[in-house]
Amino acid sequence: MSTRRPDPLAQVSDFDIRLLKLFRSVVECGGFSAAESALGIGRSAISQQMSDLEQRLGLRLCQRGRAGFALTEEGREVYQSTLQLLTALESFRTEVNGLHQHLRGELNIGLTDNLVTVPHMRITHALARLKERGPDVHIHIRMTPPSEVEQGVLDGRLHIGVVPQVTALSGLDYQALYDERSLLYCAVGHPLFYVDDQQLDDERLNAQEAIAPTFRVPPEAQSHYQALNCTASASDREGMAFLILTGRYIGYLPDHYAQAWVQQGRLRVLKPASRFYDISLASVTRKGRRPHLVLESFLEALANCS
Repeated sequence: MSTRRPDPLAQVSDFDIRLLKLFRSVVECGGFSAAESALGIGRSAISQQMSDLEQRLGLRLCQRGRAGFALTEEGREVYQSTLQLLTALESFRTEVNGLHQHLRGELNIGLTDNLVTVPHMRITHALARLKERGPDVHIHIRMTPPSEVEQGVLDGRLHIGVVPQVTALSGLDYQALYDERSLLYCAVGHPLFYVDDQQLDDERLNAQEAIAPTFRVPPEAQSHYQALNCTASASDREGMAFLILTGRYIGYLPDHYAQAWVQQGRLRVLKPASRFYDISLASVTRKGRRPHLVLESFLEALANCS
């Protein structure tokens, strides 16, 4: 006797949308247990609602058990469709709210790590002005690698991002914000920590174990890393700081990020007159985007916070 596959989803109700939002949170948190605090409900309630969604869709969305949480192939497809649906709903709400010329809705902004210590604080000041103008605006910040920020802006999950500008991607607009200087550092405990700069020639520096970034950097920066003896790598600047602070590696960090450790006597800069590179930080938005009053207000505030 053949089992009859459930009928395709005829319509999406408010109940379905609530379940899909829960599903998105579970996926982004990496499982039921991790999603408990984010959702404010217990694991059993999450499990029940996930079962309701699977029954509603007629699809098995994830595997759960002792082996851990994992999406099925159908689950991955439903997750992508969920992102598109919720983005479209938010765009609709934002556009309708914009008709009232009152700032309501969301601003989803993606940032790379360690920008909060930039002394210019243009992003912080612009967010403050946005919140002052629109007290009802909900701001959501995601800290992710630059490539994920750009992809998030392209697919509509993020309204705007701030990234180091390395190679411009088609479909995105870049607006320079400020430049950031990275210097070469070592930590207390490293053999070079107390060596005078005049005694540090290139051969000695280049022989030290160093850290290479796995994120994109401009060609000028690449030449600096190619000169070093890179035996470790890191996916972001915080990871590089962790390794430098072991006292076993040298590596590049933004000067504003390293400043507090320098003042504490834990880091020192090496040959700052020659071992440095500059990078331009830029805001990134999608070309041809729909009108979005919250985003436009933030961009205006960002431009005025020079």
